[in-house]
Amino acid sequence: MSRPGDYVDLHSHWIPDIDDGCRTLDEGIALLEGLYSIGFSTVIATPHMRPGMFENDRARLEAAFAAATEQMRDRADLPVVHLASEHYLDDQVFARLLAGEALPYPTASRLRGVLIELNPQIFPARLANRLVDLKRKGMVTVIAHPERYEPVWADDRCLDPLFDAGARLLLDVCAVVGKYGRAPQRAAEKLLEDGAYEAACSDAHKPQDVPEVERSIRRLEGLVGKEETRRLLSEAPRGILEGVL
Repeated sequence: MSRPGDYVDLHSHWIPDIDDGCRTLDEGIALLEGLYSIGFSTVIATPHMRPGMFENDRARLEAAFAAATEQMRDRADLPVVHLASEHYLDDQVFARLLAGEALPYPTASRLRGVLIELNPQIFPARLANRLVDLKRKGMVTVIAHPERYEPVWADDRCLDPLFDAGARLLLDVCAVVGKYGRAPQRAAEKLLEDGAYEAACSDAHKPQDVPEVERSIRRLEGLVGKEETRRLLSEAPRGILEGVL
């Protein structure tokens, strides 16, 4: 394991009482403390933006983030935190993205990564075209946990048009220890073997997830080696935040 300070987490749910993540601020802080203790110096909050399930828009998420961080000032034992969102790519959220009303990753670069979640059973029609439309607006799609999507289990060549549209894949590291079942684990291992992932993340939702994240990082090191693990958890995530896409 690398020492605390090396890793960047592009996907977590520590902001309290905003989605299916932490319920209280104390839980959120405990999650951040845990992630810091296992090597994450920077953690991006990515609460869900999913109409019909989590009624979050940009203003609500920004207000929740500001309220939480106000209570965490002067805490030297926590990672640096930033705000983005996990955008469920339905028609409404797609329109928000095009209108500049969503929350891509924070960067001053012309190109900004934007975290996208898809329907786990079936990809939406014209998905690759939509990703091209987003790129024309300066957003490069980062696809959350592709190993958990059923079309990928059936044939991971379904990702080829998304790669052609400029998409990047973000591994939920806990998939490699079977947290989500055998099919996602097999898909993750295959995509890792193919070198398909741009980066990896915790997708942690509660403090109790931290030991499993730590175990998963060890498993990742066993699968791809320490150098590639560092690229996936440190160098590549920093590149995304710097707009190197």
